[in-house]
Amino acid sequence: MSSAPVTAAQAALISCTTCQLVSRVRQLPANGYAICLRCGARLSRRKPNSLARAWALIVAAYILYIPANVYPVMTVISFGKGKPDTILSGVQSLLASGWWPLAVLVFFASIIVPLIKLVGLTYLVASVHYKWHWHPKQRTVLYRMTEAVGRWSMIDIFMISILVALVRLEAIATVEPGAGATSFAAVVVLTMIAAMSFDPRLMWDAMETRHD
Repeated sequence: MSSAPVTAAQAALISCTTCQLVSRVRQLPANGYAICLRCGARLSRRKPNSLARAWALIVAAYILYIPANVYPVMTVISFGKGKPDTILSGVQSLLASGWWPLAVLVFFASIIVPLIKLVGLTYLVASVHYKWHWHPKQRTVLYRMTEAVGRWSMIDIFMISILVALVRLEAIATVEPGAGATSFAAVVVLTMIAAMSFDPRLMWDAMETRHD
């Protein structure tokens, strides 16, 4: 007869979030965390205040997502004339110039991906907050995908920074970053930190509570 499966918590195992070493910790010290034997990072059963920090970062990212798309991200001045461009107007300009592959890339990476990541993180955090029990495996896969693709949203900022560095021809042509670029970079950074702050093991904790 096969024995019932044992969870990592029941086996007193803790995975280091820095080097991924799995350590056996029977009892945590009074300060609430142990020390990883490999890299010296702090070990805890779950990330402290994971939900509160993730919620705060997600809300801040939602707030900054509006100015990131409303305010201009850059202004291209050529021969003394130019106009500021938002992300959408930049995509339209690329389409008008016939650079549709780049327009699709910028639209997907700068508008679709950040929005999908925000909605995905909101769903994951809400699922733990309300102790939803369905599809924990699929939610874990969603978290891994969300964590992996978030950094690619910075392609717009990389493009602006390269243009600003290269196009410095005084009266002929200049490129100046706008307030939208700062807000957009903040959105990307906040969502990345929110994904790192969220502890996906909390989703499986709800499943263990359900079976108890």
